[in-house]
Amino acid sequence: MKNRFFTIMVMGLVIVPLMVGGAMAKTLKIGSMSPLTGPYASDGTDIKNGVLTAIAVFEENGGIPGYDKLELFAQETACDPKQAVAAANKLINLEVAGVVGAYCSSSTIPSSEALAEEDIPMLTPASTHQDVTDRGLEYMFRLCGRDDDQAPAAAKFIKESLGAKTMFIVDDKTTYSQGLADGVSKAAQALGVKVLKHEHVNQGDKDFAAVLTMAKSINADVFYMSLQGYSPAALMTLQAKRVGMKSQIVTQDAVFQPKYMEVAKDAAEGAFLTYGFTDPTTPEYKAFEERYVPKYGKIAAYATYAYDAATVLLNAIKASGSTDPAKIKAELMKMDVQGVAKRIKFNEKGDSGSSYIAFKVEGGKFVPYWDPEKGLLK
Repeated sequence: MKNRFFTIMVMGLVIVPLMVGGAMAKTLKIGSMSPLTGPYASDGTDIKNGVLTAIAVFEENGGIPGYDKLELFAQETACDPKQAVAAANKLINLEVAGVVGAYCSSSTIPSSEALAEEDIPMLTPASTHQDVTDRGLEYMFRLCGRDDDQAPAAAKFIKESLGAKTMFIVDDKTTYSQGLADGVSKAAQALGVKVLKHEHVNQGDKDFAAVLTMAKSINADVFYMSLQGYSPAALMTLQAKRVGMKSQIVTQDAVFQPKYMEVAKDAAEGAFLTYGFTDPTTPEYKAFEERYVPKYGKIAAYATYAYDAATVLLNAIKASGSTDPAKIKAELMKMDVQGVAKRIKFNEKGDSGSSYIAFKVEGGKFVPYWDPEKGLLK
């Protein structure tokens, strides 16, 4: 009898908190996937915080009819394909309505296959490899740009703005980094810039003396770094200065993170990188800034894209009055709205366009420097 009574009491404790106004409370579950530990944790945490901000804003504005609560289930991927698939399967078991993530293309591509089997919409705020959306997955969307748009923009900047004739390229062999490096190499050579060397380091390396010594001796006009995240880029930038390398450093969107300057310090001054243009003067950006900065600090890298991804997902669920993936997709495809990071209108592949420009590190900040269509911005 004691065991039976105890079981009834425990069941009561589980059920009672879920009762609201005499009816069962209902929670809308949203997932996120990103690296929350390790060298890419800053960007991964920005993604998580961007989604949390979108949920908080949504709840303050009345939430979604039919749901008493919106809840985020943030999963760790560590930029590891196997861990990303495990995270996707966990979110599937949790029965989330949609997923914002992942960060590394090498995580997004395999995990999206698992989510696709269950028709769960996935919106990536950070994965730029073209295969993310080119595979034709029905419920795959992208808020950031594509590498096959970034590479030509970077090559054009290197040729037209910097006037470079030669390049030394290094990547870390990840899906994103090597794919982008290959694209930049091809686009630059098509414009007449000679790639003198294309070397590779390993993901997780911290000592770059060998490749930097080689780069110093070759002395190309541009030293192009294509690395997964700000941390290895900051270390490579520091070490490049120490060995006395004179080549102009140019890098990519994964380095668009204030911590790059915090780690590389003065060595980062004068470096260039390509990243999608965001207009900080829009009402949408200013409202996000006022909400995000007091709680999470500086707006970095992919927080804005993650916020936009979560916002359009929640708006699609609200507009459709359903978590049915086909209905959510139908609403997403109707959208043509100004987000925090950019204007959002999805094409048939699930892409929302690219707007890459070149930024220059000046005074410890990323300053807009060059636009493919307008030229110099200062």
